[in-house]
Amino acid sequence: MYEYLIALPRRVKRRILLLIDCTLVLTSLCAAFSLRFGLQSTADQFMAALPLFLLVALSSIPVFVLTGVNRIKLNAFEVQDITRGAVAALILTVIAILGSYVLSVEGPRSVPLIFGPIFLISYIMSRLSARAWLLYQSGRDNSRIPVAIYGAGSIGVQLMAALRKDFEMRPVMFVDDNMTLQNMTVSGLPVYSRKTLEQMVKSRRVQRVLLALPLATDAVRRQLVTELTDLGCEVYTLPSYNELIKGNAISDALQPVLPDMLLGRDKVNLEIPEVARAYAGRNILVTGAGGSIGSELCRQILRCNPHRLVMYDHNEYGLYSIDNELRSIAKGLGVDLVARLGSVCDPVSVDRVISESSVDIILHAAAYKHVPLVEDNEIIGVHNNVMGTRILAEAAARADVERFILVSTDKAVRPTNVMGASKRLAELVVQDLQTRSEKTKFAMVRFGNVLGSSGSVIPLFQKQIKAGGPVTLTHDKINRYFMTIPEAARLVLLAGAYAKGGDVFMLDMGQAVNIIDLARRMIELSGLTVRDEQRPNGDIAIEIVGLRPGEKLFEELLIGDNALPTPHEKIVRAKETMLSQIEIARTLKNLERASKANDKYAVRKILEDCVEGYHLETGTLGTAQ
Repeated sequence: MYEYLIALPRRVKRRILLLIDCTLVLTSLCAAFSLRFGLQSTADQFMAALPLFLLVALSSIPVFVLTGVNRIKLNAFEVQDITRGAVAALILTVIAILGSYVLSVEGPRSVPLIFGPIFLISYIMSRLSARAWLLYQSGRDNSRIPVAIYGAGSIGVQLMAALRKDFEMRPVMFVDDNMTLQNMTVSGLPVYSRKTLEQMVKSRRVQRVLLALPLATDAVRRQLVTELTDLGCEVYTLPSYNELIKGNAISDALQPVLPDMLLGRDKVNLEIPEVARAYAGRNILVTGAGGSIGSELCRQILRCNPHRLVMYDHNEYGLYSIDNELRSIAKGLGVDLVARLGSVCDPVSVDRVISESSVDIILHAAAYKHVPLVEDNEIIGVHNNVMGTRILAEAAARADVERFILVSTDKAVRPTNVMGASKRLAELVVQDLQTRSEKTKFAMVRFGNVLGSSGSVIPLFQKQIKAGGPVTLTHDKINRYFMTIPEAARLVLLAGAYAKGGDVFMLDMGQAVNIIDLARRMIELSGLTVRDEQRPNGDIAIEIVGLRPGEKLFEELLIGDNALPTPHEKIVRAKETMLSQIEIARTLKNLERASKANDKYAVRKILEDCVEGYHLETGTLGTAQ
């Protein structure tokens, strides 16, 4: 019900409020008559006043439109908005008084005077009740992030008031180093010390800290950011006081320290109703559920209210972590949460999991993705990425799973490394299965680099900056497309909603980011300076160490110029070239044979023969067995 109401268009919500207010007019008039006449009121008296009821009810529509009472956002309803209701009540009272004279309604003229206050009280109570219900529904599944506000001063209090209208964050406490404020209550929130904050973060009762210290120096704020980040929570900060007074709402001025500020573009809004509708009440299987993308997929799927969410991974600790995080949330939502250990390369385990949970949708995020590691472990990397995808996709087709979404990468486009070539071959396997599938819709999603995911440059640069440098780059001209983890997960869910079969979906990520610019930005956001020829006394140096084997300077998202629009302006769909069923079968058979023989050269040669753009390097020829 809550998700349905939130997804309604704004004009529909306004009409619903208008209908509610018109109903309140009629009930308030009835209440006024009953209060004035008491037990002596009869049906005849009400019938005699019926013209007045109709007059006031019909007049209320233009009055409400004129005063705009139906245009007030319920979650932003404040004391000043009561003024509009009071004006509407006053106008309707005057209309009722004049109408009772013009229509010669029998009975005391005090009825309209009683009607006005009753309507105003009803109007206020209905808005406050609706606002309370919305806030309760938005927070009852723990989807609102619990936050602590560091700084119990006037700015912190204003920030807390703003966040109480926010559907993303929920303020739970103030933190202040001023001992005279500790253990006090400020604007309804307790004030605690930093030691208590540490305990709250460890127990996950606080997941984000908001620094409300605009008068603090940059050095103090850098020190606080470092110490709070070490606790294991997200840290957001308000700008300095001079920057703050130039902005609008305080909550809008909050800035995450990392990593979203590194995108170089605005984040894409992928919050659309189709996502929730596509997964509500369904049985969903997420492979690689313990990884960066898989775990975020699980978090977002829970918000779509599925019937059952099955988390599948061979990484025990990763699966334990996400299961431990989501177990209580799923219980509160009434979602059946299932955690299963296993590999996508094990057909028996895959068939059992799909069968026992009656899976409707599979989101396949399990893969070996680190370019240098797969380059040095090509046999196991290709087997996991290609044969694992084949096993899972064929099991999905046999079980008549409704949709199968493969998580792929921009490195699959004209790849220069084994990892990218293996992901492109996995795409070809899925495309081939689509040609023979009557019930299952197969689709693929290509990501750019995901900010903050395991193995990405962001954690590496963070570690190097914290150690005092240098920050190491493979090439000063290297460019990459970047997206956030929530964007990546949402794109997968959108692909599931939009899939028609055989599609490749991509996010319009704007211009590619130069990695050396990214490194400079990270150093500066840490409050440090880059050491180079112009600034020899800078804090952190940047060193170029040379391209790794198989690494490209520039990444692409499309093999050809074949991008097609989707219902979302920032999502594009492509129909890529395919191999025939015979070619795929022969390729997979040869790949199995080469893997069993541990023939690295043969594995690479198979990739070269079937994946456009991939070529064996001259040095690789000498590794033939």
